[in-house]
Amino acid sequence: MIPILILFGLVFGRWWRSALAVAAVGWPALLLATNTLGVEPRLLTAAVLAVANTSVGVLIHQGVRRLLRRRQE
Repeated sequence: MIPILILFGLVFGRWWRSALAVAAVGWPALLLATNTLGVEPRLLTAAVLAVANTSVGVLIHQGVRRLLRRRQE
């Protein structure tokens, strides 16, 4: 679970707002569709953790992007 969401953040980190929104909605939807969780309070926790893990990937993406821009100047 965690590596998938971090990888998602790494790949789509340029569009960080959309990536976080998709993680917040998409991951719980996937958990519901696969019958891993039902509609319960833990689903909200899963959404929060999905955003947190995706944020790690986004931050790494943005950091590398800024480093590369500084090296070009």
